[in-house]
Amino acid sequence: MFKLRMAVLITVLACANAATAQPVRKHDDKGAPPFKMLKEGENPPLDAYDNFVIGPKYVPAQERKKIDGVPEGKVEQFEIDSKDTKLFNPGIARKVFGKVDPKNPKTLIVETHTIDYKRKVGVYIPAQYKEGTEAPFMVVHDGPGQAGGYKTILDNLIHQKRIPPLILISISNGGGDAQGHERGKEYDNMNGDFATYIEDEVLPRVEKNCKVKLTKDPDGRAAMGNSSGGSAALIMAWFRTDLYHRVLTTSGTFVNQAWPFDPKFPDGAWGFHETLIPKSPKKPIRLFISVGDKDLLNPNVMRDDMHDWVEANNRMAKVLKDKGYEYQYLFCLGAGHSIGNAQSQFLPHAIEWVWKGYSPKKGK
Repeated sequence: MFKLRMAVLITVLACANAATAQPVRKHDDKGAPPFKMLKEGENPPLDAYDNFVIGPKYVPAQERKKIDGVPEGKVEQFEIDSKDTKLFNPGIARKVFGKVDPKNPKTLIVETHTIDYKRKVGVYIPAQYKEGTEAPFMVVHDGPGQAGGYKTILDNLIHQKRIPPLILISISNGGGDAQGHERGKEYDNMNGDFATYIEDEVLPRVEKNCKVKLTKDPDGRAAMGNSSGGSAALIMAWFRTDLYHRVLTTSGTFVNQAWPFDPKFPDGAWGFHETLIPKSPKKPIRLFISVGDKDLLNPNVMRDDMHDWVEANNRMAKVLKDKGYEYQYLFCLGAGHSIGNAQSQFLPHAIEWVWKGYSPKKGK
């Protein structure tokens, strides 16, 4: 009986894994942009605005290792109670996944309830920071762990003068994921609300709690994220270009995840490559994007042809090139959603590329 139960369990798990496995997409599939193939362990040139294929074998970056003599920054952490903020108070959550709206297949019918939540914020401060001076900074979504996780990379890049002595602010989401949850409300909706929330609620607390001063220059501000955190990074820069000019994304969710439905942006973040970027004047945004060849494809009940992460990022690359943006795109072989194996190689390069060309305004 025990063996029978184990056999049934193994079969169930195998079926579940098969159901969630994502198909492998090829860099030369129909509709993909042209790519340049890189050698094992190689990253693109820092002066390139183009599309590149890396992997499937990855060489962990040397910048991830501590090096004797390199000054180490410090990491601090604090918490924000939703009850103490104006925006995103209270939060939202759902009990079950929504159903496709029969009147509009581009959105879901979702029942939500309000919640209170606490948001952790991790802050990396480089050893080279001089108290009282304005510092460039990078906001990272789905924190606060990245403040410590990226510490060695930033220590090395700053010491080698490959990036400015920047502050990294890693901000956790409000909980849950996708439509009907606080994270989805913050990250996937096509407006400047979350950028405003960070500006009004998070950054002043960073300055007060960590005794730092943050630049107001949008060229000295970057936003970074994975999955919906990636789309959130571009949404912040697109709708608040007065605040952010630099964006770094991995497995960016440039698909239709916005909720509730907004007729001004009926395709959610899919609209970036469908209409917004092609039909808008070029904005002063420098953008790094990346995706895995086994990235997500229709992971939920929506069948709107706007939920293929690989296609979305391929389309992003094409419209960015057509509009003359400063961009770089990595197509990562042998990599699934979040492309962690590929990030082990290219993340230090991506951070350096995003900050290339930055110089502080005079007098700051």
